[in-house]
Amino acid sequence: MHTLPRDGLALSSLDEQLLLPGTKGLPITEPLRQGAVGVQGWNVLRGDTSFPVAVLKTSALQHNLAWMQAFCARHGVTLAPHGKTTMSPQLFAAQLANGAWGITLASATQVQVAHRFNVRRVLLANQLVARADIAAVLALLHADPDFECFVLADSLEGVALLAAARASHALARPLPVLVELGLDGKRAGCRTPEQALAVARAVAAAEGLALAGFEGYEGLLVSQDRDADLRAVRAFLAELVDLVETADGEGLFGAAEILLSAGGSSYFDLVARGFAGIDGLSRPVRAVLRSGCYLTSDHGSYQRLLAQLDAREAHADGLRPALEVWSSVQSRPEPGLAILTMGKRDASYDETLPAPLFMHRPGSAASAPSVLPPGCEIVKMNDQHAYLRLPEGAIRAALQVGDLVGCGISHPCTTFDKWPVLLAVDDAYHVTQALNTFF
Repeated sequence: MHTLPRDGLALSSLDEQLLLPGTKGLPITEPLRQGAVGVQGWNVLRGDTSFPVAVLKTSALQHNLAWMQAFCARHGVTLAPHGKTTMSPQLFAAQLANGAWGITLASATQVQVAHRFNVRRVLLANQLVARADIAAVLALLHADPDFECFVLADSLEGVALLAAARASHALARPLPVLVELGLDGKRAGCRTPEQALAVARAVAAAEGLALAGFEGYEGLLVSQDRDADLRAVRAFLAELVDLVETADGEGLFGAAEILLSAGGSSYFDLVARGFAGIDGLSRPVRAVLRSGCYLTSDHGSYQRLLAQLDAREAHADGLRPALEVWSSVQSRPEPGLAILTMGKRDASYDETLPAPLFMHRPGSAASAPSVLPPGCEIVKMNDQHAYLRLPEGAIRAALQVGDLVGCGISHPCTTFDKWPVLLAVDDAYHVTQALNTFF
């Protein structure tokens, strides 16, 4: 499969829109219909695009989609990948076409975007508290009774806000609420199981709300002590399971099935195992993973954590990095330094700086890029510049102004939000499709 799904009128409308000169990464001087991007014959290595340019390797995307679908089937879990990673309707469609149960999102505006592009089930993994945001979600549910949206609460005040807003909206069914269990010193979520049960009881008692399940995020348990992290993750997941069993014993759940959700992109195998085999309750339990970065993986923080996951899974062919940012060598002001046309406006820098992987000279006879030698390192970025340090050796003389450098990314989430359009490419870097983001 060389392109990603274009099903649905809303997605088709993206192909019909005009991309204007000045669209980041595109080499256009007059408006171009987006659906025609794939037939322009552009090739990144030939220097046909503007630089910098963000690309997604289609072969890696397809591998990762199939890998995760098989993982979920093997472990008997459901996937609702976190859409905030990409906020790309085409990638949402690909995930849903490859078995995803729904899409997880982080804000009311993201829910509106997903609904516009035919996502029919959303898990809003964040507390919905602002009046306008609650009203926006309830308006969608009122206008489209078949649309499903699960929301979170971690306080009695939050439950009261949801219940008061729900009372003023005539909906076809109760608003399903998941109670969030959190971690001391971390972000949102009840700090103890006792607090979580108190919130669950309030949801169950509130008119117009229904307790749908419990949720947490174990991905914050990352430190320098890996064994301690794994113990903490397993303990946290066990607390979530205990909450489900206790709440079911009290008859608090108000839907046909119980949702139990966790699973960032680092420990989702532990989540699948920790949620396995829950039975003997009043209704079925649906274990929902929310991993988002599995789709593109990365060349940094997630790659290291996923290597450990592969070892736990005894899986030789794990998730593959799909996202790269390519830029030009703009200046060689010192023997050991190259300045690239890529900076903080173009690539993630919140986890680690981009990893220089490849170089290529447009117009050369080589059909594939050369792998950069060890010791090449991005040491600093400004808004529009990256400082590539070069080790002693042949690379210092070989890299010239105008050459292309391809970088891998650590933490893909904060690269996607810098690109309204990314280019899908095949393994030879031929451009096959434009992909949109909506941040």
